[in-house]
Amino acid sequence: MTELKDRIDRSKLPCHIAIIMDGNGRWAKERGSHRIFGHQQGVTAVKDTVEGAGELGVKYLTLYAFSKENWCRPKEEIDALMELMVSTINSETETLIKNNVRLLVIGDVQTLPLSVVEKLNEVIGITRNNSGLTLIVALSYSARWEIADAARRIAEDVLSGKIDKDSIDHEIFSDYLLTNGIPDPELLIRTSGEYRLSNFLLWQIAYTEMYFSPTYWPDFRKEHLYNAIIDFQLRERRFGKTSEQLKCD
Repeated sequence: MTELKDRIDRSKLPCHIAIIMDGNGRWAKERGSHRIFGHQQGVTAVKDTVEGAGELGVKYLTLYAFSKENWCRPKEEIDALMELMVSTINSETETLIKNNVRLLVIGDVQTLPLSVVEKLNEVIGITRNNSGLTLIVALSYSARWEIADAARRIAEDVLSGKIDKDSIDHEIFSDYLLTNGIPDPELLIRTSGEYRLSNFLLWQIAYTEMYFSPTYWPDFRKEHLYNAIIDFQLRERRFGKTSEQLKCD
């Protein structure tokens, strides 16, 4: 693992990494266990990945923890997930403080149980001034919902005269998204071998590099993160330009 870490160019780190944490249920099923066991083991992967990103000097890490579509899952699983969330936040608060990690949450937070919201707000407040890694957890999140909500609020501000409709461009639109003030992800990782975005940060990943890992999330560790970053650093990011144009810049 040290050899992998040494291959990473710290001067070319992605500023923002986003991860679709997938495969908890299948990981548990293959072991003859209940899906919640997979979610429980996935917490270890979260801890290791956050630690690895922080040690490298990554500035932002966004984890897709629970989508708005996930509310359709069995109540037993949802209740267990919410309990797991609160217990994990309780147990990891001191670690976040010790490692200078700032916690943020994006999503339709008001749909979460009050116990989860209160605990999240408490830790967000405690870590507000931390200056290391910013850990963004996407909860009850949907990119389509986020975009539609931004469009609605822009329309309200146009009608009230707060902004001029002719001034609206992609930068102004971005200001109305939940990620306002946060740079777009440069690297998106999805685990478990699936090749889809699952309604995650659809606006923000316009030029994001994507890395798909066959590893189920409960087995994801620092070395998997390192491999994704190494792969990212080998790519040429053109943003619509040609290779020749990049050489002249």
